[in-house]
Amino acid sequence: MAVALVTGGTSGIGAEFARQLAHQGYDLVLVARDEARLASMATELAARGRAVEVLVADLASREDVQRVAERLEDPARPVDLLVNNAGFGMHVPLTSPDVAAHDRGFEVMCRAVLVLSGAAARSMRARGHGRIVNVSSTAGLLAMGTYSAIKSWVTSFSEGLSVELRGTGVTVTALLPGWVRTEFHQRASIGTSKIPNSLWLGTEELVSACLRDVEKGKVISVPTIRYKALVGLLRHAPKAAVRAVSAAISSSRSSESAGHEPGAPVGSAGDAHQAGS
Repeated sequence: MAVALVTGGTSGIGAEFARQLAHQGYDLVLVARDEARLASMATELAARGRAVEVLVADLASREDVQRVAERLEDPARPVDLLVNNAGFGMHVPLTSPDVAAHDRGFEVMCRAVLVLSGAAARSMRARGHGRIVNVSSTAGLLAMGTYSAIKSWVTSFSEGLSVELRGTGVTVTALLPGWVRTEFHQRASIGTSKIPNSLWLGTEELVSACLRDVEKGKVISVPTIRYKALVGLLRHAPKAAVRAVSAAISSSRSSESAGHEPGAPVGSAGDAHQAGS
């Protein structure tokens, strides 16, 4: 029986990955920090006839990350598909003297992705097959602080890992969502009222498109034709234009978020990460 491990699999994009993979016949290993939400999600998936294992882990903790890595490398319980989805939104100025929020972002959305992808790749490569999905963001193509920098790294890392694993039977896919209707923006106190309705995506269409791309072995997965066009423009536009667009979006968010206390990121490290630009 195929097994998928999903970090941040209790809500948003992560929960949708868990549901669709269960529908495809995968048993699940769910990783998150919130034990109650893990139990609820496990009950839902078990009712669909799937075996579900839960791992309570805060991916900002290196010890917890190592426990998940060891699960991925357990030869007696192979994992066929890894979805690195855990994370949170960051609305913290780069000039803030308190770098703790940035450190936490790096731990959860960079280091954990590095360690868990490496563990999965080693195990999958030894068996000659496997799939790794890293949830990045179209924000990684913009210049909007630490979150953009982190997501740029996730995309670049995924591409590099796919090159390293070429010919091994193991594929790597970076998913670049845009604005997705989840809890993500509310948790991070990010204003969204000025975002056109045409740019919003549902989790179901996003994950379905990604899993189709995974089946095709695509390294970069961008949902919908409109986002493919936008990503193409961002990749080929002059850097000055990209910075101007980034400044406009950041200004809009800041004006909408006035009255919210800035500082630490809002969200659970290890719980659902709903990526958005």
